[in-house]
Amino acid sequence: MAPPPPLAPAPPVGRLYFLDVGISTPELNGRILTCKPDGSDFHELITQINTMPDGIAVDTVHQHIYWTNMGIPLANDGSIQRCDLSGKNIVTIVPRGKTHTPKQLIIAPVSQKLYWSDREGMKVMRANMDGSDVEVLYRASTVDSDKRLQGNWCVGICVDEESNNIFWSQKGPSKGNKGRIFRMGLEMITGESAERRTDVQCIVDNLPEPIDLELDSVSGTLYWTDRGDPPSGNTVNSVTFADLTVGKAQPNILVRKLHEGIGLALDREGNRMFFGDLGGSLYTSNLDGSSYIDG
Repeated sequence: MAPPPPLAPAPPVGRLYFLDVGISTPELNGRILTCKPDGSDFHELITQINTMPDGIAVDTVHQHIYWTNMGIPLANDGSIQRCDLSGKNIVTIVPRGKTHTPKQLIIAPVSQKLYWSDREGMKVMRANMDGSDVEVLYRASTVDSDKRLQGNWCVGICVDEESNNIFWSQKGPSKGNKGRIFRMGLEMITGESAERRTDVQCIVDNLPEPIDLELDSVSGTLYWTDRGDPPSGNTVNSVTFADLTVGKAQPNILVRKLHEGIGLALDREGNRMFFGDLGGSLYTSNLDGSSYIDG
């Protein structure tokens, strides 16, 4: 009889940090929450955030949590804040009005830069980790009336510092099947502007309503959540860089039946991902979508 195969190593424990935008209460009680990956040891870090928190990123090196505040979309009063992992020492690093409606936020570890998408601002932006040197890298339009056109709304974002590329989603109308994902270089070509960049490329289109992005640069795979209607919407999807080399790729649907999919995070070491929806649930699965678990 052959000996039993060795047990697969258990995934690292770590912690999850996530947001509750707070729209289920009249006073907009936004929160920052944390738990172990199995859902245990759940507790609130910060409550009573009435500025509609949306994107979150954790700097494990310096022990900080960063998050975006959408604010009131018509007021152009978005901001970015930071606190310790304990939820203490809250500071505003990008003050109100420096960004319109900031959405997904990520940390580029090599350059130590923050990148985010600005929805009604119709922009892709970045800044230093202390909030200084705020830059607009891409702008879909400079016309104020175009802020109402959801095809211009930048929502998700991720960065590949190895290939020097930024990826972002423009979600399009709700359930409209006009969502797109774009790619461009990290640095603007000399002589060009955020409104006129020749390196902007649409890599996936006709999506129901793409939201947050994540990137596995090791396997060369781009992941995203989609809020649109089934069969392609309310899903977690992926494409590989190999697929993108032959033109616009067809999404590989990994997980279905979400209730308006939004946030997404990869645990590459543990071969798993975590994702949430507007129904208020948090889920996990393997990176290929198997072992899908409602958290």
